[in-house]
Amino acid sequence: MFKYWLLYSIIFYSLNCLGQTGLSTQNKKAIALYTEADNYRVRRQFKEAESLLLDAIKKDDQFIEAYLRLGLVYKAQKLYSQALSTFEKGSSYTNDPKKLKAFWFEIGESYFLMGEYQKAQEPLIQYQQNELATIANKQKIESAQRMLNSITFYNEQKQNPSRHRTEPLSDTVNQFLLQYFPVLTADGSQLIFTRRKGNKDTDDEDIMVCDWESNTWSLPKSISPNINSKLNEGTCTITADGRRIIFTSCVGRQGWGSCDLYESVKIGDDWSQPKNLGPRVNSPDWESQPALSADGRVLYFVSDRRGGFGRRDIWYSTKLSNGEWSKAKNAGKEINTVYDEISPFIHVNGNTFFFATNGLDGLGGYDIFKTEKDENGNWQKPINVGMPINNHEDQYALFVASDGVTTYYAHEETDAKGNSVSLLYKTVLSDDVVLASKPLIVKGLVQDAVTKEPLKSSIELIAMKKDSLISFSYSDSIKGTYVLVLPERKEFALIARCPGYMLKSIHLSENDIEHLESKEFNFELVKIEKGKTAVLNNIFFDFNSAVLKQESKSELEKVVAWLKENPSVKIEIGGHTDNIGSTEYNLELSRKRAESVKIYLTNRQIPEYRLVSQGFGSSQP
Repeated sequence: MFKYWLLYSIIFYSLNCLGQTGLSTQNKKAIALYTEADNYRVRRQFKEAESLLLDAIKKDDQFIEAYLRLGLVYKAQKLYSQALSTFEKGSSYTNDPKKLKAFWFEIGESYFLMGEYQKAQEPLIQYQQNELATIANKQKIESAQRMLNSITFYNEQKQNPSRHRTEPLSDTVNQFLLQYFPVLTADGSQLIFTRRKGNKDTDDEDIMVCDWESNTWSLPKSISPNINSKLNEGTCTITADGRRIIFTSCVGRQGWGSCDLYESVKIGDDWSQPKNLGPRVNSPDWESQPALSADGRVLYFVSDRRGGFGRRDIWYSTKLSNGEWSKAKNAGKEINTVYDEISPFIHVNGNTFFFATNGLDGLGGYDIFKTEKDENGNWQKPINVGMPINNHEDQYALFVASDGVTTYYAHEETDAKGNSVSLLYKTVLSDDVVLASKPLIVKGLVQDAVTKEPLKSSIELIAMKKDSLISFSYSDSIKGTYVLVLPERKEFALIARCPGYMLKSIHLSENDIEHLESKEFNFELVKIEKGKTAVLNNIFFDFNSAVLKQESKSELEKVVAWLKENPSVKIEIGGHTDNIGSTEYNLELSRKRAESVKIYLTNRQIPEYRLVSQGFGSSQP
């Protein structure tokens, strides 16, 4: 008798606890189906969860909690219309604010995710007012407030609509289900992006490239069999000249963490075998979404390693003089928040930085923001780039072409079947957003003056006033081509140095380049032989003076380096003047100018026996 009493007590206790769960039904079968469905829902097995919840509702068509969870199943699949009708039906069976507030939040967020900002506002406010009374879920209260902030931002944007012109790239480019993270070379000759064959994370990702030919983009092709594999190759970045790429790879290559960054170099038309960037950049955690400065000397990327402000932060590393990367540093609180920052991009002007975040007020989810460096090199407060680039959906990346006007980005949307589709778009920015600093693309060819054979030569772009290196590169050893970027329209020197050849330099003033988008400089280098000459175009004196100006230092330092690289060479330094004044006076002035250069070189440890100075006056202008 005691045994049966104990069994009855256990059943009674279980039913009593079940009644205290707060569910709106007493139907045991409905509750069992509801409970089983949630095991599938949390594992994202949505079809099974949907079927069980519909069966639960058949057992009790006023089962409020089953409607809520069924709506969550539809919402998780981005089937927002079905989710809303389910939430609204479920909420119609109760007047209890404790039950209604869950529906208010989900209805408000569903409208928000659809971009129906005005319809989202009232239920979010209702939720917030009721939830604040109990302070039961601080995280959801904060989420509701962020959505309300976004609605306010949307209303402000609507009052001042931008005039961007946006259009998708041609079907030639957008021929895959998913294509994203576009980047361009500085001269706009190549478009590189990532494509995925399907919606699953396990589907193959490859890096593709299109060439700009006959005023249109060519068919996409695999960038290289050395880079793409049967495994995934993801987001990438490329230097201005299109000859150094850094990309993400997560499996199949030797690495330091779950996803690492790798580098490959292009020589002629071939890419080298990728090389892991090593433990100063990569960590045991996740690294992805690299962004190189135009000259390849600063690398920004995203990582979820420890030591940041949020889960995913933007970090950076700089190229050291020995060619290695420095230990990565966090980009700082001016950019990173306690939420996620992704998709960094540094414009070729070196001063404008773009990134995506869900941690700043915007239009919802991830929005694109931009920031500029101040006079001290610090990042200013980020600004939302606004509509139509940003909208209610997540925006993951933006690439701004060197002209500061044209942008490329991926827009993700959901098709009728609930599949994600990502297309590449081009936008011409309106005047209020166009970047103020427009760089100059400097490119050309380096070859032997006699044989016309292409040469691998160092090319340095130097700011004359600051005596600072702006950009540095090598010409391609097979093609002889090079591309550099001049971020500001300032006076500069372009210097080519190749082992076994005479130094050669070019000088351009601000007036020479004021209205140009690009400038071509070809170098024909002369082999070091007795009697050969090279003109130093960046040695300056004031009128009627033999005192070297500060702007001469950059070129003279290159002469010093060239002489040290060629220790057997002896040179004659020839001074020249214009034809104003007497012949005798000009001859003496030119002699003093040549002597000034000689003194500078000897003070930099060039032996005097290697140097002869000679004045020519105005006889050789």
